[in-house]
Amino acid sequence: MTTTQILLSLFIINLGTVFGAGLYEIRIVLPLWFNKSVDGNFMVNFDNVKNIDTGRKFWGFVATIPLTLLTIANIVFAFQSQAPIHNWWITASLIVLIERVATFTFFIPTAIKLQQGEKLLAEKISRMVIWWIRLNYFRNAITVTALIISIGVLLLK
Repeated sequence: MTTTQILLSLFIINLGTVFGAGLYEIRIVLPLWFNKSVDGNFMVNFDNVKNIDTGRKFWGFVATIPLTLLTIANIVFAFQSQAPIHNWWITASLIVLIERVATFTFFIPTAIKLQQGEKLLAEKISRMVIWWIRLNYFRNAITVTALIISIGVLLLK
């Protein structure tokens, strides 16, 4: 197995895990964190956000560290690769880089704010939750897109 095949395989395995876990989080975890009130605003179950704490208990070990490192490694090797995989591999890696930037600039800081959310106004909390839900769907969509492209790249290799 070549370095390219190893990196792409690890990238694919990690992306598949992250995508599956993202779907699980949408269906199982987020309903435990966020509830919609009768007036249409979102409320946060702060105890569940603190106790479940998927960021420290799960995501840090699956995505925050490994996916970030794999993304950097894949970008480096993708730029050194040749046709026919070059452009596709760069595309998949850059898509995940965008997802990683979004995670570090929005999702992690927002999760920390929500864990301390008792101090925030209900209106602000509701807006944060709405953005979280919307961007989380987008994040999962681009993750599965990068996963599909990466599988194609590995098949071309």
